[in-house]
Amino acid sequence: MGDALPRVVATDAAGAMIDELRARHGPVMFFQSGGCCDGSAPMCYPDGEFNISDTDVYLGNLHGAAFYMGREQFAYWEHTQLIIDVVAGNGGMFSLDNGTGRRFLTRSRLFTDDEFNALPGVKEGPRDT
Repeated sequence: MGDALPRVVATDAAGAMIDELRARHGPVMFFQSGGCCDGSAPMCYPDGEFNISDTDVYLGNLHGAAFYMGREQFAYWEHTQLIIDVVAGNGGMFSLDNGTGRRFLTRSRLFTDDEFNALPGVKEGPRDT
């Protein structure tokens, strides 16, 4: 990928929380929820405990954790850089941030036309191990 702008980044607060969760639970991964029970929160799981399908898109590495989103939702978000942050509140019911008094939150910004045109393609389905 070289110097390509990442599709997903973590704030310092999110990076610190990922480190905390990793110390407690081992390797972790993220899936950007599509809005059902837990709204549109980025959900954090122990790595491998959320089944990634052929219709999910790998957006990149978020502070050492794979980050995925469903293909249909990606169609709405593809022109934005996701900025994962942490705020006070309860995490998603099944997410590892639940019970910490903090939760992950997705913010976003639109890529410029030049940034978007320079982005590499995305990979659908489970990442190669």
